[in-house]
Amino acid sequence: MTTEQEYVLGTDVDELQRLGFQHQVWAEHTSRLWQLARFAPGQRLLDLGCGPGYATMDLAQLVSTTGEVIAVDVSQRFLQALERLAAARGLSHVQALQQDATALTLPAASLDGAFARWVLSFTPNPQAVVERVFDALAPGAPFAVFDYANYEAITLAPPSAAFDRVIAATARSVRDAGGGFDVGARLPALLQHAGFAVEHVEPFVRVARPRDALWAWPSTFFANYLPSLVERSLITPADADAFRTAWDERTRDPGAFLVTPTIVGIVARKPA
Repeated sequence: MTTEQEYVLGTDVDELQRLGFQHQVWAEHTSRLWQLARFAPGQRLLDLGCGPGYATMDLAQLVSTTGEVIAVDVSQRFLQALERLAAARGLSHVQALQQDATALTLPAASLDGAFARWVLSFTPNPQAVVERVFDALAPGAPFAVFDYANYEAITLAPPSAAFDRVIAATARSVRDAGGGFDVGARLPALLQHAGFAVEHVEPFVRVARPRDALWAWPSTFFANYLPSLVERSLITPADADAFRTAWDERTRDPGAFLVTPTIVGIVARKPA
């Protein structure tokens, strides 16, 4: 991914806002992963595939002004948004770098830790990314990863064939772009192959009800992404309309629920 157009989910204003909301509803689980990785004040951490920097800002607060966060993303638009956020919050210990994750070039053994959330699933060569991170980490440093293990396990109740068609098309769109929404299931083997010791693997599966904030997580995603699926001929306009109708019906149904895709949080460590 080397241009704005090649990021499969886009980098426009709507996507910036959606990512901010996504960060909020998954912040507790992300923070738990950082605790397991033992991220701490004074450390030099990498936020790989940082996007517009919502997690970067929290990491910058975590490491404090005695530490540093290196925020890496392929999108210049995202990095500009990140720099505006950092400036508004007076966070001078954040460094933004435009790089492709598969061609990461940081000094060897220069990092005290690394974090990647929903990055490797959009990467055509996750093994190369893992190896680049391994080289940049100091001995004993952790790599915390948060990503999909089985995206198509998402479940809507009452069931909807239109919903299922859109989920399958979304997964296909990522595969067509070179990624894969099952990367979390493959990550332990990829990490071990690169030389990491896998310390922790934890599934994150949540249930959302129509009045929950989490219910709006898929809602905001598909509001942005359905037109792209139609444009790519992965679904028809009628499919998109049927999805919206089904989602609206379930949003009004007090008995409806959604089970999120299977996500894994993994902490691996470079041997000391």
